[in-house]
Amino acid sequence: MRVVTTAQTRPELDVQPTPLALLLLGREADPRSERGVECPGDLPSPSDPDLVERARAAKEKLGDKVFVLGHHYQRDEVIQFADVTGDSFKLAKDAAAKPEAEYIVFCGVHFMAESADILTSDDQKVVLPDLAAGCSMADMATAEQVAECWDVLTEAGVAEATVPVSYMNSSADIKAFTGKHGGTICTSSNAKRALDWAFEQGEKVLFLPDQHLGRNTAVRDMGMSLDDCVLYNPHKPNGGLTVEQLRDAKMILWRGHCSVHGRFSLDSVNDVRKRIPDVNVLVHPECKHEVVRAADFVGSTEYIIKTLEAAPAGSKWAIGTELNLVRRVAAAHPDKEVVFLDKTVCFCSTMNRIDLPHLVWALESLAEGNLVNQIQVDTETESFAKLALERMLALP
Repeated sequence: MRVVTTAQTRPELDVQPTPLALLLLGREADPRSERGVECPGDLPSPSDPDLVERARAAKEKLGDKVFVLGHHYQRDEVIQFADVTGDSFKLAKDAAAKPEAEYIVFCGVHFMAESADILTSDDQKVVLPDLAAGCSMADMATAEQVAECWDVLTEAGVAEATVPVSYMNSSADIKAFTGKHGGTICTSSNAKRALDWAFEQGEKVLFLPDQHLGRNTAVRDMGMSLDDCVLYNPHKPNGGLTVEQLRDAKMILWRGHCSVHGRFSLDSVNDVRKRIPDVNVLVHPECKHEVVRAADFVGSTEYIIKTLEAAPAGSKWAIGTELNLVRRVAAAHPDKEVVFLDKTVCFCSTMNRIDLPHLVWALESLAEGNLVNQIQVDTETESFAKLALERMLALP
């Protein structure tokens, strides 16, 4: 994968958060949470009226040449300039359906921009306003680690019977590995269909990179047992598994997770039920298995939005997903009580790197004819990654 940039992104504004804001963001780290979920207390940059006007002017100057995509987890000051909003795969498809747009400005994270570049035409340029907007989950599986894992499976004599299934939240390199080895991509909404397909092709599945989505889908939706799942740790020799464990397993789960969804715990669920009688607990399938088991409803980002839309007035909801989305859903449904599942509030820190200053800089640069922060996947990687994505699109 190759990244092309013609300028440096401007640094984030130096904002001094108030004590109350730090409390709301959850400054302390939770020792019960998984790695990578600490909230340092950095506040999103406040909306500047001058920046808002500059963004509007630049976008108007670009006209139909630019198409701005906004992921559900983006902050409101960025979302207001999005032509479409959605989850990562929906946005990539929306970009592909807009061939007249010369520039695709993706307000999301790196792997999302890669997917958009894979699915759009060669004439379109995908721009990520801040190249530092990555994804901790996607970064938990590198191409070198996955290649080594496949060698381990080969030596154990199970590689030929194993079909890789990779979550959309993965790098282009991992998607390409998946396509090259006969596998498919999945989203949180079609994971079961992808696994059903995979088990028609082989006896085992290597699920990358989110262990929780893989485990929850296999056990909760497909009736497997926890004993059918083993956890491959790329930081241990042979993934920390014996040959017998690999041969007996149906699901070989990669040791990766979402830094936001990984923070929700069974204590969070029990606590909110005590505090709010008759509350409905609605969580994303990237949450831990014990959280999913204790929830009333489980589903993708789009499922969460649609469930709240269909819920009766006066109903109470505790939602386990990213805070920006929870706040937006709560504001859209003032007739319902909507709260964040965990008391300690945390944004997706990498998603929030796409702030208004970076968006303005990207739009103004494009309006001046300067292509910046282009995300470009190399031809070979793109071909195999696209193959894996096309297999997903062909799922029944």
